[in-house]
Amino acid sequence: MLMEKHGFVEENQPWAPHSAHPGGFCCSLQKDKTTDTAQVFRYTCRVLKCKYRLCVYSVYYIDLIVDSAVLKKDGAKTGVEDEKATDTDIPVVICASEERIGAAIATINSVYSNSRASVFFYIVTLRDAIKKIREYIEKTKLRKIKYKILEFNPMVLKGKVNPDSSRPELLHPLNFVRFYLPLLDIENHERIVYLDDDVIVQGDIQELYNIKLKAGHAAAFASDCDLPPTHEMVRSVGMQTTYMGFLDYRKEEVRELGINPSDCSFNPGVFVADIGEWKRQKITKQLEKWMAKNVRENLYSSAMAGGVATPPMLIVFHDKYTTIDPMWHVRHLGWSPDTRYPRSFLKDARLLHWNGRFKPWNYPCVHLDIWEKWFIPDPIGKFTLVRP
Repeated sequence: MLMEKHGFVEENQPWAPHSAHPGGFCCSLQKDKTTDTAQVFRYTCRVLKCKYRLCVYSVYYIDLIVDSAVLKKDGAKTGVEDEKATDTDIPVVICASEERIGAAIATINSVYSNSRASVFFYIVTLRDAIKKIREYIEKTKLRKIKYKILEFNPMVLKGKVNPDSSRPELLHPLNFVRFYLPLLDIENHERIVYLDDDVIVQGDIQELYNIKLKAGHAAAFASDCDLPPTHEMVRSVGMQTTYMGFLDYRKEEVRELGINPSDCSFNPGVFVADIGEWKRQKITKQLEKWMAKNVRENLYSSAMAGGVATPPMLIVFHDKYTTIDPMWHVRHLGWSPDTRYPRSFLKDARLLHWNGRFKPWNYPCVHLDIWEKWFIPDPIGKFTLVRP
């Protein structure tokens, strides 16, 4: 955390005359204001100076700013020729961890190759991967894309996530970037598209971006119950598609939410966000509140479906989101190494999502050929596919 002190002094003001007073120094502390990125605590200090029967005090205000900035200052650099996003660009946010850079590159390649409109990619990562991502892009055909690399500050999650080893990959700091979208350095876009790194886009991303959000909705997601062709697969592998699979309804705090456990859940790996509405509703603060509650009361855990990143989204956006065309989020491709979708169905899908344990850069996994079509080999040879 970064701390800065700012102070100023009011003009000296006389106190009413009274008996001789030796003078003194005292301070009181109060929380002055809270923003999305910082908490400001104000110390009000009075210094007394007395002479004879007249005391004069000076008032000092010292603001202690506890900065939980989402971005590190030296981590954000733009791509080719330091390009800036324009009003006509479609902003796409995607996270790229060091161990999954090749996956993010495949996603970016699929979006770029299938989009007629100009796309600006905001690639969010941790410090150790910045140089590698830039090399991956600049030494391949993607060097022509418009992009900006943003360094995420994992300290923003301190005290909000419990260590849990049941599924450690779900605790990666970048899984929580979606909570902080308005705080990223993403120019002045009114809305953005967020994509997980295990998706392939087969349609024009502008179609998804242009979805009409209902009044008062800060985001659009795909419901887990809206695609009949996936229902058989869901049943065959015992997949969770309702709130019962994500929240611990034995806890009173969960029951008091009034959410029916049989309500359909949604997947937050692909969504469109209205940044202005997100800010107005203080979505980030709401998400952080439920993260903190889970640390104290274990309302959900990474052992449940979706780990610890999905439940806060399900709670905050319950009955408050616009639904995406289900063909723009065909998911569950990573839930089983054996269960497959019909090829004709996958051909018509606009976006494919390998959510689950079985990823297409590893083995075993289904529909590898579709994903590999968009994979670009690592020019420095560090990211390699696992194949038999």
